[in-house]
Amino acid sequence: MTTTAELLKGAAELFPDEVVTQAHVRHLDLPQDAGRFALITLDNGLDHTKPTTFGPASLANLNAAIDQVEKEAADGEITGVGVTGKPFIFAVGADLKGVELLKRHEDALAIGKGGHDVFKRLSTLAVPTFAYYNGAAMGGGVEVGLHCAYRTVSAALPAFSLPEVFLGLVPGWGGCTLLPNLIGADRAVSVIIENSLNQNKQLGGKQVYELGIADAIFEGADFLEQSLIWTAAVLRGEIEITRPEIDRGDAWHEAVVRGRAIADSKVHGAAPAAYRALEIIDAARNGDLARGYEAEEKALADLIMGDELRSGIYAFNLVQKRAKRPAGAPDKSLARPVSKVGVVGAGLMASQLALLFARRLEVPVVLTDIDQERVDKGVGYVHGEIDKLLLKGRINQDKANRLKAAVTGSLDKAAAFGDADFVIEAVFEEMGVKQQVFAEVEAVVPEHAILATNTSSLSISEMASKLQHPERVVGFHFFNPVAILPLLEIVRGEQTDDASLATAFGVAKKLKKTAVLVKDAPAFVVNRILTRFMGEIQNVIDEGTPVDVAERAVEPLGLPMSPLVLLELVGPAIGLHVSETLHGAFPERFTVSENLKRVVEAGKRGFYVYDSGKPELDPEVAALLQQGETVLTEEQVRARVLDAVAQEIGIMLDEDVVAEAQDIDLCLITGAGWPFHLGGLTPYLDREGVSERVNGKPFLAPGIASVPA
Repeated sequence: MTTTAELLKGAAELFPDEVVTQAHVRHLDLPQDAGRFALITLDNGLDHTKPTTFGPASLANLNAAIDQVEKEAADGEITGVGVTGKPFIFAVGADLKGVELLKRHEDALAIGKGGHDVFKRLSTLAVPTFAYYNGAAMGGGVEVGLHCAYRTVSAALPAFSLPEVFLGLVPGWGGCTLLPNLIGADRAVSVIIENSLNQNKQLGGKQVYELGIADAIFEGADFLEQSLIWTAAVLRGEIEITRPEIDRGDAWHEAVVRGRAIADSKVHGAAPAAYRALEIIDAARNGDLARGYEAEEKALADLIMGDELRSGIYAFNLVQKRAKRPAGAPDKSLARPVSKVGVVGAGLMASQLALLFARRLEVPVVLTDIDQERVDKGVGYVHGEIDKLLLKGRINQDKANRLKAAVTGSLDKAAAFGDADFVIEAVFEEMGVKQQVFAEVEAVVPEHAILATNTSSLSISEMASKLQHPERVVGFHFFNPVAILPLLEIVRGEQTDDASLATAFGVAKKLKKTAVLVKDAPAFVVNRILTRFMGEIQNVIDEGTPVDVAERAVEPLGLPMSPLVLLELVGPAIGLHVSETLHGAFPERFTVSENLKRVVEAGKRGFYVYDSGKPELDPEVAALLQQGETVLTEEQVRARVLDAVAQEIGIMLDEDVVAEAQDIDLCLITGAGWPFHLGGLTPYLDREGVSERVNGKPFLAPGIASVPA
């Protein structure tokens, strides 16, 4: 029979580049004569920017540490064992870099079994075990603590989660089995399913304690010291931990049903991880841990060898790595400092931008518009949002005062922008208007000032063409809502110089946005792809396919919302304007729907009414629609839509709109909320054979977002 050590040694050979975590054992005397205590500290030897992970060699180190304390416990040399992490980090789970390399189901099974075999030893020691969640804890980091008898958490802990379902896995080292048996199925479903599918929502220390995951909470400053004092009291019997009885009846069943409803609403059955996790939670009702662990191992192995996880890891790497090193960005040493920002316009978008610049750059921001009433309204909006941040405790009074003082308005562009380093316009989406605005701004700003446009579809080069210094114009396209969506498409015009571009990327970084360099092509990336996608949906409706069939056709993609709900969010008038812009540029591929025109002319805000709480086709919109007689099935609609999008992405890559297919996916994930389990879009198109059918080749090389050959 293979021992845990042998199992991990074999697995380690598959992970040659693992950042290895050490498990240091030190001994200390607990206060109040509570005895000698063994403390295991998980530490990869790097600072908090390189979080501690568990690969096979790291698990082997923890296993060896447990060998040592197990003997000490059996010999009566210690009264307890604790596990904690390096400063700011407890541990953030499995080393995903290694998981990407696995090619065989049995190797994937060994990962699940190795984690269980090590972690569960903590629950069988001859002395009580304690986990001290001192910093960020995710995935396997959370799970190693669940195997201990007691847990404390730092009030300063910023991030605690079981994110596996978000990535296309299940919490496979005890999470699905132990957590519901600790805090009940409903709370476990919230942590494992709901938070995960809600863009990997994190818990803070206080929430971890309130959920019952931790038995005690202490301030961050002296967290370990207070945890050890508390540990001594527990070991001496002065503190007795009582946990609420778990309802294993109807409440458990209802929790699983709720989890399925959440999964259905988020991924529509298109991604298996959430459903596999719920099966394990459901089976954990009787508290049979061994059976639960076995189910976790099988689910983990199946999912590791599946497409969803590979796409999830690909998407994760795009957001965590590629986003930090934008392809094609100039040398950052060319960037100029920005100490004052101007915003042309004071409408909702302009006001959102002013708030973002003020909060992130902490420099003066001045809004201008055509009359005082609009200026006052824009500044008032920003000040109102600052008051909301203050009420929510997100900022203190001093910060609120400083932010309000930083955001002002003026009708005089010369006075407002005379010393600005960066001016962004957010006015009406019409070329003549934007050219006039830039001419007025150029006349009053310093020579070094960057002129940025938030246009969603117009040509940057044409916008800059009548200026004396077109080289300092750059596209700076945000996505709505500005505070939430991370993407910033940075567009290089034909004459934009490196210094202007580098400054734009520097500002984007300070704004904490994911910047992607985009060629000056109509509608850039996200709007071009979404318009082609939506256009094909609109085409099949216009030709005669019922609205509900067209909408259901793309449900298997598991998108965050249906196409027509998205159109409602964007606004039919904006959708129509972008489709007209793209039809002007590419009339053979982009259509302008007469039905959409009628909806806009009738002043309708969307296709649906919500009288029953669910979207239903608005009878007034239904009366406006003029349809042909060609009725397609859901499968036919889906094929048409995906073929159209694959063709458009292929053309965009041929035109060098972005550097690589990876940038298309990064844009869709961060600018349109497309799911991680698709990897954005190109891995899905490759997987379904659409790329090959339409373009004659896949977008990505084998092994990228797929199991290596």
